[in-house]
Amino acid sequence: MTLAARLSAIDERIAEAARRFGRDPGEITRIVVTKFHPAQLVRDLHALGVREVGENRQQELTAKRAALGDVQDMRWHFIGQAQTNKAAAIRRASDVVHSVDRVRLADALHRAADDDRVLDVLVQVNLTDDADRGGSTTADAETLAEHVLSLDTLRLRGVMAVAPLDEDPSSAFARLRAVADRIRLLAPEATWISAGMTNDFVQAVEAGATHLRIGSAITGPRPDRG
Repeated sequence: MTLAARLSAIDERIAEAARRFGRDPGEITRIVVTKFHPAQLVRDLHALGVREVGENRQQELTAKRAALGDVQDMRWHFIGQAQTNKAAAIRRASDVVHSVDRVRLADALHRAADDDRVLDVLVQVNLTDDADRGGSTTADAETLAEHVLSLDTLRLRGVMAVAPLDEDPSSAFARLRAVADRIRLLAPEATWISAGMTNDFVQAVEAGATHLRIGSAITGPRPDRG
């Protein structure tokens, strides 16, 4: 199956899921995750109409954005775990950071601002009981959101999470939706819910996800990195 065919098939499935749950497919943004793929794939996706791409690693994001400097209308999403010492590099290369999971990272992204651009960010929520997983606890997410709202170089857009492997995604995403609803009481404009990947995006759509992060189902298998 070609790249164009895979992209079309996923978009059809997203639209079908949206209609099934009484939602407008147009309110759902599909982000293509291009982890480990070459910059040329992003260029090929752009030619197919893709305008939202995601990367997990700062070095890869920085390199791809530099290689595609002539592509001006792509929005680059950083969706991986972020180290505070890479905050400046992440900020320079990203239009959106999905993985703000602690006050120190929010502060580091804020301090790294070197122009008037406001960076869109999401509070990452940990939906597991494993404290070593990325994300704020569901109990602390509102406090983190309040802190982000106090930083004028950041714009709180909403929340992000990854469903646990050992739980029905529907119940996990329902918890995320509850957190999102509470945060919207603090910031009515923070309407984004970034949730859902290849194997669970239907459940994410049911729970109200606005942004889906789809990788290999569109891009094909990741290249062998040796």
